[in-house]
Amino acid sequence: MQEPDEKLSSEKPAKKNAKKPAKKPGKKPTKKPSEKLTAKHHPLVVMSDEENLPAVSNPALHRYLQEISQYELLSREETDALAQQFRETGDPEAAYRLVSANLRLVVKVAMDFQKYWMQNFMDLIQEGNVGLVQATKKFDPFRGVKFSYYAAYWIRAYILKFIMDNWRLVKIGTTQAQRKLFFSLNKEKKLLEAQGFKPEVKLLAERLNVKESEIVEMGQRMDNWDVSLESPVRSDSEDEQKSFLPQDGPGIEEVVASHEMRERLTEILGGLSDMLNEKEKVILETRLLSDEPLTLQTIADQFSISRERVRQIEANLLKKLKKQFEKEMPDIQDFLGGDHLILSAGPKKNS
Repeated sequence: MQEPDEKLSSEKPAKKNAKKPAKKPGKKPTKKPSEKLTAKHHPLVVMSDEENLPAVSNPALHRYLQEISQYELLSREETDALAQQFRETGDPEAAYRLVSANLRLVVKVAMDFQKYWMQNFMDLIQEGNVGLVQATKKFDPFRGVKFSYYAAYWIRAYILKFIMDNWRLVKIGTTQAQRKLFFSLNKEKKLLEAQGFKPEVKLLAERLNVKESEIVEMGQRMDNWDVSLESPVRSDSEDEQKSFLPQDGPGIEEVVASHEMRERLTEILGGLSDMLNEKEKVILETRLLSDEPLTLQTIADQFSISRERVRQIEANLLKKLKKQFEKEMPDIQDFLGGDHLILSAGPKKNS
């Protein structure tokens, strides 16, 4: 009965002292094929070890990157040859190969602007592709410039224009200075604060080489969102935003006074009809008071008189009108301002 116990006790030390087989020298651990990057893989995003595809959360972007990864990249010599062929012959096949081989470049450039456009990254890629097509049309292979450098300029320009046009409901970058401040203002503020300076308007204007008013205006537009004029001031208020906007035109008093003055002038002109003859009435209605006044020659042909005679009748009529207005309304010039010059000088001569 003691023999099995001795065997067990003798077997335990043997397990403890057992050694693992030594590795053969000269061999290195091999990597899985999915860990190697080939020319067909997208070089701009992290690759998934399981699916060997771009590890992105956007399904549309995932599918797009998978599709463009199938296009082969071109060497510098191949790119120049295709560019020369397209420029000389206009071959659409050459343009297609240039565009498809540089779709990865569009994604790379678009990633630099992703922080400015968080809605849909595919929008930036789409606009960048339009810029790539434009670059293909404009590229001159005989200048010795690399196509990717030239195309990046057009891709960036189209993406910038898209962001500026769609950043807000109202365009925020309509001038060159505004486009410059859109991308540089906040960055310059942070730089000054990091250096220990207060980002004042005057200092920012000097460093960015723009006007102080442009700094203030752009800061207000970037720090505030667009608000509808019909929206209420508060959630519990019926007053709209437009009710508190300042009015640059004439005040309500001037509008009412002008309306009353026009009514009075119309009344005086109506009372003059009995004092005027037929020619004067026609000149007053069809020339002096009309939005589309007749010419002197047209009225002269109507009454079979000379054009000079019509001009004389018109001058006498203006004198009558001025005399009657001054009689009925002594303070008329205070209300009319510069409008009384029209009554005294009359309309310009029309031939």
